[in-house]
Amino acid sequence: MVEYRSFRNGDPPHLVRLWHACDLGRGAAKGFAPDTLELFNFSQPYFDPQGLLLARDGDDVVGMVHVGFGCDESRSRLSHEAGIIAAVMVRPDRRRQGIGRELVGLAEDYLRRQGARTLQAGQSRDRDPFYFGLYGGARPSGFLATDSNADPFLKAMEYEPAERIGVYHRDIQETADPVHFRLISIRRATTISISDQPPDPTWWWFTRLGRIDSLYFQMSPKRGGPPIAGVTVVGLDAYLASWNIRGVGLLDMYVQDGERGKGYGRALLVEVGRHMRQELITLAEVHSPETNEYATKAVIGAGFERIDTGIVYRKA
Repeated sequence: MVEYRSFRNGDPPHLVRLWHACDLGRGAAKGFAPDTLELFNFSQPYFDPQGLLLARDGDDVVGMVHVGFGCDESRSRLSHEAGIIAAVMVRPDRRRQGIGRELVGLAEDYLRRQGARTLQAGQSRDRDPFYFGLYGGARPSGFLATDSNADPFLKAMEYEPAERIGVYHRDIQETADPVHFRLISIRRATTISISDQPPDPTWWWFTRLGRIDSLYFQMSPKRGGPPIAGVTVVGLDAYLASWNIRGVGLLDMYVQDGERGKGYGRALLVEVGRHMRQELITLAEVHSPETNEYATKAVIGAGFERIDTGIVYRKA
């Protein structure tokens, strides 16, 4: 008989076994130990055991759902306005038995009790409290299209696709850098600085990116003046067992207002690739929402190719 209950301190080894037993697609890390879940999830200041629900049959954990909340506009505290399903999985031999449906129903009840006005399945920027560095690649971006079991299940639970995020890869070692007159001009007129964090890191940044190895690349004009563009680079160490190559994720890229569409984003991504090549990194991954025309154009122009899609679902 299946029992449903919230997280307990002795559960991490069971959750790791469940994770590795489920086929979560190319965007899921593999081969990690329970202490990795502790680092990225359970030690977060906002982790609530009541938001992690398990389905147990005797001593076996056969399913789980993990929900939470994103940050407010200041990125200094949680916002309970949108409830987020960060992860849901059922062991393959126990699917189609109503376990996943029961877990999601219990999770939705929890989110509503906490004040959620809307329900979202799959994480997105500023609504990504858990599994940073473990699912999605560079960052959690919805449920990946290559996670083939997610879409039919979520639609059956009355969640509909609301946002699509392109996942792009570039082989840094084998792909030649793009050559363009504009890129050459930008390189001559700007300088790149590297630091271990953005100029004004927020509480939300520290809870997620502050826990993993990261570098911040900033592009500034040589003649002086405010920075033009920046991007954070994170190591994807947890994916080494899955991809068998050293990879990095590029995220939170920005270009100053008034400078977008002029090639600075593309030039910054190319320069980051050159630096990573010297560090013997093989792969770079970046995510770009389909609605962000400038970012997508910069990513493609920098030599990245689309290999997957993250889909964020919402419930009416």
